[in-house]
Amino acid sequence: MSNPMMYVATMAVVTYLIRVLPLTLFNKPITNIYIQSFLYYVPYVTLAVMTFPTILYETNSQLAGLAALIIGIVLAWKDKSLFQVSVACCLVVLVAEYLI
Repeated sequence: MSNPMMYVATMAVVTYLIRVLPLTLFNKPITNIYIQSFLYYVPYVTLAVMTFPTILYETNSQLAGLAALIIGIVLAWKDKSLFQVSVACCLVVLVAEYLI
């Protein structure tokens, strides 16, 4: 039989190490332009990895999710605001699911 407290303790230690190790290992500012560029895009990639599957699979029809994804990409490419893109995507899903 497993001990749930061991799982919680292990998770706490791993989470703590992930947050503390960078602070202790990197005492000086990072000057390498390649590492700086990589670290600059990490939040965007993380958000994209969490968002894109949800866009396709949380609608009643994957076709509606795909249509919203395409409209969202086009509007974002045309420098529309986040509010405009999200409202347009919601409307596309609403109309697409009504028609399908």
